[in-house]
Amino acid sequence: MRETSSKGFFWHWGHTIYRYRRLVVIFWAVLFIGFGMVAQKTPGMLKDNGFTPKGSDSDRGLIELQQELDLPASLLNLVYTRDGADLTKAEEKQAIMDSLLDLKKLLYVQQISFSATPRNTGRNDVQTVTVALNLHTDPALEKYPEIKGTVKPPAGMKVYVSGGPAILYDMQQASKNDIAKSEVIGLPIALLVLLVVFGTLVGAVLPMIVGLMSVTTTLGITYFIAQSYSLSNFLPNMVTMLGLAVGIDYALFLVSRFREELKRQQNVAEAVAMTSQTAGKSIFFSGVAVLIGLLGMFFVDLTFFRSLCLGGLLVVSVSVLAANTLLLALLGILGARINSLNVLPQSLRHRGSSRFWEKVAYGVMKRPLLLTLIVGCGLIYMMTPLGHMKLGVPNAEVLPPSYESRHGSDLMKLAYDSREMNPIQIRIHTEKEVWDEASIRQVREFARKTANTSGVNKVQSYVNALGAGSDAELAAILKAPEARKQLEDQKLAKNHTALLAVVPVRDPDDPGTDVLVRDLRKLNPGGLDVLVTGGPAYRLDIIDRIQGHIPEVLAFVMGITYLVLLAAFRSILLPLKAVLMNILSLGASLGIVVLVFQYGYMADALHITSIGYVSATLPVIIFCVVFGISMDYEVFLISRIMEEYESTGDNELSTAEGLKKTGSLITSAAFILVVVVGSFIFTDIEIMKALGLGLGLSVLIDATIIRVMLVPALMKLLGKANWWAPKWLRIRKENRGPSGR
Repeated sequence: MRETSSKGFFWHWGHTIYRYRRLVVIFWAVLFIGFGMVAQKTPGMLKDNGFTPKGSDSDRGLIELQQELDLPASLLNLVYTRDGADLTKAEEKQAIMDSLLDLKKLLYVQQISFSATPRNTGRNDVQTVTVALNLHTDPALEKYPEIKGTVKPPAGMKVYVSGGPAILYDMQQASKNDIAKSEVIGLPIALLVLLVVFGTLVGAVLPMIVGLMSVTTTLGITYFIAQSYSLSNFLPNMVTMLGLAVGIDYALFLVSRFREELKRQQNVAEAVAMTSQTAGKSIFFSGVAVLIGLLGMFFVDLTFFRSLCLGGLLVVSVSVLAANTLLLALLGILGARINSLNVLPQSLRHRGSSRFWEKVAYGVMKRPLLLTLIVGCGLIYMMTPLGHMKLGVPNAEVLPPSYESRHGSDLMKLAYDSREMNPIQIRIHTEKEVWDEASIRQVREFARKTANTSGVNKVQSYVNALGAGSDAELAAILKAPEARKQLEDQKLAKNHTALLAVVPVRDPDDPGTDVLVRDLRKLNPGGLDVLVTGGPAYRLDIIDRIQGHIPEVLAFVMGITYLVLLAAFRSILLPLKAVLMNILSLGASLGIVVLVFQYGYMADALHITSIGYVSATLPVIIFCVVFGISMDYEVFLISRIMEEYESTGDNELSTAEGLKKTGSLITSAAFILVVVVGSFIFTDIEIMKALGLGLGLSVLIDATIIRVMLVPALMKLLGKANWWAPKWLRIRKENRGPSGR
């Protein structure tokens, strides 16, 4: 991929954009205003966290329990506390119930009751009321402010509303806050970097315009998609993070090239056309590389990943389109005025920077083997925490403790036995009605097998709820409508469906409980139709669905990326080297994420709450996003080195010249990206914090250690082998059309 003066498709594209430059700007202005009016409403439209493993045993079992046993569609937990008080006393419980009279009057409130979950010793200062709602997630979120308004604690007490709808509501609010917070932190720093790079206010502002346009347009498009499809409420954060980072980066490359072309070309029209032919073309193929990485997330069958994939595809596509239309049009209108409004003296811009990168390249190539071993071993050492990485699926933990729903959830974990609070549930379907003697016998036998399974603490069912007695005796008791009604009200059995609650020996998120879920699914049901569900099974199905598709994600992203680079460089080793170095930077950054989020290193300094595990989503997201973005820098650097090599045939000189010409720009672009994604470390949602840290570190390592040290060292070590290709590939290389920034 070389720079060229030939007039190809992108040259004519740039010339056309220049010709209709004012119409293009008007079109984008109308688009911005139109989508901007609905973009701010998008976070409120997204009411799904995206972690439902649709079609899995746990998902099907939960749905059937809700349908057949009339389990509530959604639950809220009202967590009351008062320091030094015993809230289990009758008078305290009565005061709590009296304070909920207005809540009971709401038509969609099905039941209000105190939690029957066994307590941990010494935590009588916490009391929990469970509120069952006849509302599914979307209507429950709409009614949540009304519900919250009716919940007033008795005098001297505090109350925290938690549970599914409350957590989702807080996540929506956090998402809105995070978008604003990341922009407040990231954009001023990005602008400062752009001012240093360009030295003029006009040149610095243009990339900001492209980034904001890309984000706003994408959120507007998402608003209309969300009318028909369920999307994860994490999508707006992903769009903001990627849109600002990629949009500003692409515009940086384009504006930088346009300023060069103004000095070379006869007029502004030629400068715009040649900027499109070089930087515009590279931005297009860079966007394709990023899209390939993002498409990897589509293989994981969870709404969370497919929503982020959709948001990423949209915002990167819009960024590429905006750079190659809007920005080219603005450059055509501004012309030489791109260099107006100086903020830095000419003498301070990039002074000595080219010479610096040249010295770095030759310095690295003096001892390439030693440097490769030191850097390679260092990066591999940074990957070692991955061997002890514990994956989990966060619920309320995605929010910081300052949010009410998270704090309420934390109080419940302290006050109650988490195993009892979140048991494994088994949906049992009998051929005859559950009240029949034959059904009682089958359920009793299956419950016995379940109780004898290693890792089971106790089993609860409608059979043992009736007390001791033979199958015939229990069947006789259940002939009474009152006995049946009591079990139906307890949500234990009805018609042909029964619920088995299995309390594990270990905590719900313990690996031993995962083994137990798998063992229970292997049990012989003895003529019963069973589905293992409940919190632990739900969590396991989510992790299995993610991990089960990782080979496909890796094969697709690395395989397609290798083929794209093979086509670009016509070399066997260069694409392979690029893929392997990407793995090093990704592994090292993930190792640091494990240290921070799982083990708590530097957590306080980064305002992060260590939750003892890493979200199972992070490795896939970071891999897919960073792989594409890193390839952008790889293509930029290697294409310049290749251009020099084809004209000189000197591998060492070409490497030094390539780094000399690209080092400053790559570093600036990477720093902007690190600042934008890194600003999410200081937002509220823990997944986005981890994503910001992981992406920021990956890009930082890639643009510094990898590009500045490993690339020159390996180019020196491999020598002419860098450029080796089989005969058929060399023939195509001679006939191919050049491209590049």
